[in-house]
Amino acid sequence: MSRENRLAVRAPGFSYRAIKKGSAPRRSSRSLLYCEDVSAAGLAERFETPLYVYSAATIRQRMEAFARAFRKVPHTICYSVKANSNLGILRLLAKMGCGFDVVSGGELERVLEVDRRAAKKTVFSGVGKTKLEMRAALRAGILLFNVESESELWALAECAAQLKLTAPLALRVNPDIHAETHPYISTGLQKHKFGVPVGEARRLYALASGTKYLKVSGVSVHIGSQITDVKPFAATMKRVADLVRELRSDGHAIDYIDAGGGLGINYQEVGPSQNSPRFPAQVSAYAAAVLGPLRRLRVHVLLEPGRSIVAPAGVLLTRVIYRKSNGGKTFLVVDAGMNDLIRPSLYQAHHGIVPALRESHSPQTESVDVVGPVCETGDFFARDRPLPMVKEGDLLAILDAGAYGMVLASNYNTRPRPAEVLVDRTSARVIRRRETTAELYRNEG
Repeated sequence: MSRENRLAVRAPGFSYRAIKKGSAPRRSSRSLLYCEDVSAAGLAERFETPLYVYSAATIRQRMEAFARAFRKVPHTICYSVKANSNLGILRLLAKMGCGFDVVSGGELERVLEVDRRAAKKTVFSGVGKTKLEMRAALRAGILLFNVESESELWALAECAAQLKLTAPLALRVNPDIHAETHPYISTGLQKHKFGVPVGEARRLYALASGTKYLKVSGVSVHIGSQITDVKPFAATMKRVADLVRELRSDGHAIDYIDAGGGLGINYQEVGPSQNSPRFPAQVSAYAAAVLGPLRRLRVHVLLEPGRSIVAPAGVLLTRVIYRKSNGGKTFLVVDAGMNDLIRPSLYQAHHGIVPALRESHSPQTESVDVVGPVCETGDFFARDRPLPMVKEGDLLAILDAGAYGMVLASNYNTRPRPAEVLVDRTSARVIRRRETTAELYRNEG
């Protein structure tokens, strides 16, 4: 049996449930995929495909795992909005007391739309903040600016002086630590565009502390995304801790350490581990790596998880339009495309794919390419993937699509983007309706 057909229980988010035969409690050899207490097939019929579906229970569970792992130290979880910026998701997190990490003025506006009070727990990151964005963040009263260059430092000073508002800041330092991840999402080496070299930090902090309307408040670091080994986090925080001691000896008040995000998930595994006790254990190991070097520093730790919170909470439902054979190759052409989920094309990323209707007893499998309708050879979700035999019209679920899925979606080929649905136990609520083709060209002419 293929790994893709061994989806056990991704509790509390996604699981298979046996189809009952009549009124008898006997188990069937066939089972249906559910998101919490709602069937995937029912969602697809009600809202059509392609369709993003998210589990509220999974998001809550994973947030709670972070809160427990860091409970012994002052901390704020600043969810990374870029992972999934839907207002429905942000509202769910805000109700749990979550803060936010934003990298654009647009993301800040989303946070303020959800809860203006959340600004006080929001950090603003990113290498290219404009003065317009800085002024908006100053007026909102955000917690911290993560400054990434000397030029940005002076731009922030200018904006703060114009508004006569104090700008709390941390310098994002580049520790030159290699994180074993995809080169596009590695950010902690000197060859990358992010942050300032650790060796330049003391000079820049001295400049900032002598500037009216700038307030030195912390140190920030982020070495990349989708990191599954905690060792790079420990090495990074050791360098940050050494810098904090130096800065305090220089007379700076360092209240915050922003440890960034980057904790990854196992996209290859489609069994129970994504939401089983192994995830809290992973977060605990991450917490130990981050906090170990910070002992006795008495700082408030800021954390920026994104993918690890929402990726396993989401699937992309898609229906098989055609089966096609070219020589020895078998293709499943589905109604979702690279414009809906670009990660496989952009990063050669692996996403588990499972049928919404599963045959429990050793189903026949085949090696297929799962491809979309977009006019690009790069429009694929899987290549040479062993999957159970499916027919035209069958429903598939592309797993772990809750992060960097809809936020990276486009209208390429004039394709409307999918609807998004948030499931909470037995309820399913549309948190973004499906676009219409007319909406795509409304502003043209």
